[in-house]
Order: sequence, then C-alpha cells, then structure tokens
Amino acid sequence: MPSILERYEQKFRGSRRAYQRADGLIPGGGHQSRVVKPFPLFVQEGNGSTKRDVDGNELIDYMMGFGSLMLGHAHPEITKAVANRMSQGTHMGTTSELEIEWAQLVKDLIPSAERVRFTGSGTESTLLAIRLARGFTGKKKLVKFREHFHGWHDYVSMESGINTQVGIPQETMSTVIVLEPDLDALRDLFERDDDIAVVIMEPTGGHWGQFPLANPGFLEGVRELTSQHGVIMIMDEVICGFRISRGGAQGRFGIMPDMTTMAKIVAGGLPGGAVAGRADILEQLGDSGVSRLAHPGTFNANPISATAGITMLTKIANEPINDRADEMAIRLKVGLRDALNRMEMTGQVHGLSSVVHVALGVDEEDEEISTVSHERLATATAADRSGKLKLAMLNEGVDMMGGIGFMISAVHSEDDIDRTTEAFERALAALRDENVV
Repeated sequence: MPSILERYEQKFRGSRRAYQRADGLIPGGGHQSRVVKPFPLFVQEGNGSTKRDVDGNELIDYMMGFGSLMLGHAHPEITKAVANRMSQGTHMGTTSELEIEWAQLVKDLIPSAERVRFTGSGTESTLLAIRLARGFTGKKKLVKFREHFHGWHDYVSMESGINTQVGIPQETMSTVIVLEPDLDALRDLFERDDDIAVVIMEPTGGHWGQFPLANPGFLEGVRELTSQHGVIMIMDEVICGFRISRGGAQGRFGIMPDMTTMAKIVAGGLPGGAVAGRADILEQLGDSGVSRLAHPGTFNANPISATAGITMLTKIANEPINDRADEMAIRLKVGLRDALNRMEMTGQVHGLSSVVHVALGVDEEDEEISTVSHERLATATAADRSGKLKLAMLNEGVDMMGGIGFMISAVHSEDDIDRTTEAFERALAALRDENVV
C-alpha cells in the first residue's frame, strides 16, 4: 500500500508542477500560512464549502481563507455586490460613504468600538494599535504572550510560534516583553516597571485557540490589572472577531478592551482590516492638533473591500450566520471524537464556537476550552505529526487548517461534516499504519 506521502504526490502532481515553476520566482513557492511539505496545493476555484485544485480534485475546505470566509467561497451576495462596485470604479482617491456605512456596522457589532479606522490587513491593524497605545500613554514597552500571533511585523514576532526574529534589531526587541499567560507574572511586571504602554493578546488563546486560555478569569484579570496601572489593553480579534460571536470574543465574554484589532471577516474575505476602540485614543488619527498620528495607506477602506465588508457584516448582524456555523462545529466535534473512539486512539477535540482543534495523543477529557498544558498541546500538534495529518486528510479530500484544526463556515452542510469525520477516520488509519500515532 502506498504511503501517505506517495499518495499525496500522486494525487496532487499538478500542484507539484506548479510549485516547481513558482519556486524559482517566488520565495517559498507562494504564500503559505504554514509550510506544506513536500509542496503546497495550488487551487483554481472555490464555491461554498468546497474548492477545486489544479488537478481537478474537489476538497471540503476548512482553511476558509485562513478564517476569513464565514460565508464560504464566492458567496453570491458578496460576489454580486463586489462586481457591481467594480463597474463603478475601484478607487476614487477620496473617501466614500461606503467607509461610513462599514464603520457604523463595526461600531454596532463590536462593543469597544467608539471609533473605527480601517487598514489593509491584520498585521497593519496590530501595528497601528500598538503605535496608538504608545502615542497615547507616552510609554514604550509592549507586553505580548508566548505563542500569541499578531502578524509578522517587528514588534510582535518574538515567540509567536511562527515568525522568527531574523532581521529585527535588538533595540526593537528590547521594547517587547513576552510573558506566559499568567496573571501573577503580569501583576509582578506592572509593579516593577512603569514604562509599559500596552498589552496585546489573542482573547481565545495562542494561534486561534490552539493554546487556549484555560483560566476562566484570565481576561477579566488582564482588564483589571491594565486599568489599575494605566496600561492599554488590545484584544486581537483578527481571527475571532465576528466568529466567536457576532460581537467577537469581547461580546461573548463581556470584556471591554481599550482597542480591538480586526481583519479577515471584517472585510468579507477581501484584503482589509480595522482598529476600533476608545475615542480618546483613536482621535490621535484626527485633525485635532500637533499630536496627530499620521496613518496613510493607498488601499485603506477602499470601495471594493468596504463593499464586501458591508455585505458580510450586514448578514452577520441580521441573520443567524454564527448559529449555523456553531451548529456544524458541534456536529464536527462529536464526529471527530466518535472517530477517535472507533479507532481506539487517544486525542482531544476542543474549540470555541465555529473553531475546532484536534490534538492527537492527548488523553484528556474533551472540553470546549482545553485545560491541557501548553507544552503537551505543543507536543501533540508538533509539525511532524500535524504535517502528516494535513497530508492524510488532503488525500481523503479535506483541507484542514495547518493539520491542527478546522474553521467552519455558515455554508458547511451536515453532509460536509459527515464526510469529514469519515475522512478523519481513514486518515487516522493511515497515520497508525506509519506509526505516526
């Protein structure tokens, strides 16, 4: 019987050819959120919950545009709205009323959004929010938590689990403090260092919840400590915004940060992001005087992204989009656990709302928020194992997020979910045959 790798190389040989062409032109052979070895997929088109690659293979998709496609691929309302906007012009070189409508929707949905400023991406959103915090407080140091991911820029790359520190000056890194997500450690830092401007965090835990915040009082504790010490609290909701609830993680957990960073769903799956939060902080971007913070950007709040974002957020505000996705996520979690039981294999399935994570070899009770230590979860989802699971699932017609989890959309069907759990069982058998698990 062919191995997982041999099956992958045979099934996706067109992607191999495309990768060989790309490798001499584009470093890494093209954009990959996490490197797929021996070569990544090249996909031609997507529709709803599925996509089709250059070999014609149809895949049930749980990458969902790295989490941005809450309504799946090529949703007819979004594509129609964007096509209509394209015919009217893509960039006027001015502001437009679309920006106002888009900002109002963000303000209506996100509890902390007194003011809204649009950016080009999630990375730009966190960079802008950090600069706003430093400008407002007059302090320079940033606190982030280990394994929490906030993009690729210099201030957030340290110990993010994906980015490295290559090319970042030591002077820059000296302004960043990385902590374990521990309230005592944060309290001690605040008591001995009065130059802390800002704390930034993923409110569901590192890597979209791969490493959950198991302490149920952690967010409340961070909010209390930052308020006491005059430190700005940023919730990075680039992934969980409008997904954990229509009001994001802050809406679900009832925590009001000073600023919120967004991208992905906020722009309807097109390029775009936002920073929202307290008026007194964001007004540094206004025209009030010499302290004005400049924030240019050719494609910030461009009409195309604004149109997609308005369409997406309008549906989230008025329809049970989150409920549908959450319902399918529950069905998937039950199915994955049943598959593990049938195969008599240990593993944990966890995740909030429409996010589902898998940690093979972890024999703890399955919970919505995993209480397993970060070290054990890191071992269970290490690249050698998650990479093989990714390939094994692709061989069975399913594309996971990084081989560690699934982003469910509102258009995934019961049939998609049931086919996915069947594929997972076959993938587990292949992993067992190769002594991966």
